Amino acid sequence: MFKQRVVFVHGAGSFGAAAWPKQHGMALGYDSLFLRRHGFDAVAEPLPSDFSADAAIVLAALADDGRGEAGGHIVAHSQGAIAAMMAAVERPELVQSLTLVEPACLSLTAELPATAAHRVLMQPLFDVRLHLSDDDFQREFIRRAFAVSDPVSDPAHVPGAAASTPPDQREARRLRLQAPPWEAPLQIVPGVPTLILTGGWEPLYEEIAGYLRETGALHRTAPGGHRPQDSAEGDGIIRSFIADVSRSQHARAS
Repeated sequence: MFKQRVVFVHGAGSFGAAAWPKQHGMALGYDSLFLRRHGFDAVAEPLPSDFSADAAIVLAALADDGRGEAGGHIVAHSQGAIAAMMAAVERPELVQSLTLVEPACLSLTAELPATAAHRVLMQPLFDVRLHLSDDDFQREFIRRAFAVSDPVSDPAHVPGAAASTPPDQREARRLRLQAPPWEAPLQIVPGVPTLILTGGWEPLYEEIAGYLRETGALHRTAPGGHRPQDSAEGDGIIRSFIADVSRSQHARAS
């Protein structure tokens, strides 16, 4: 039986299937691909972020499933939403639906209050990132982004705060090499059914979700902080949205 393709695009931290623990089971009903963005590898040294390269990876995953079929659904988290939106703008005919989880699409909302305040807080750190060690950048990034006054004193509350193992060290290096999301060349995606899923914990992401809702996207919230896709409710929202879009598109095609 033909399975529709679903392409999963990770954010920072975990990548590939490890970034989507609750969505593994979707492979039973869909042709699921769990991507690795540019510069993310378990062994190779991290590379600087490249928005265009990430979008090309997403488009390559949608282009052909080996059976002459093209297109599918995209589910993207945090900075992965940038690549998803860029891919959908470039080839909207390949995107059956777009699910953006806590999307870090700050260039769309640059003039709005929460985004502007976030940039004022983070821009000075990015301005000096090439002069900092990986560990120093990571500690300061976490302190500023998550309002943790002293992450070193309680690293259990801050994933990746202490880069003591080779994988942790690569993660810290990769974080320092990531370009600020407000520099991404984003545009609104025309005519693609879109779901925005947020955790309801951070005004920045709620502001982005509100902006996208005004352009026609559906907005839902679920528990889980920055990873609402890991909650049963969030996972159910994602699955239901894709299933509803698939049924609607099948009915129109019949």
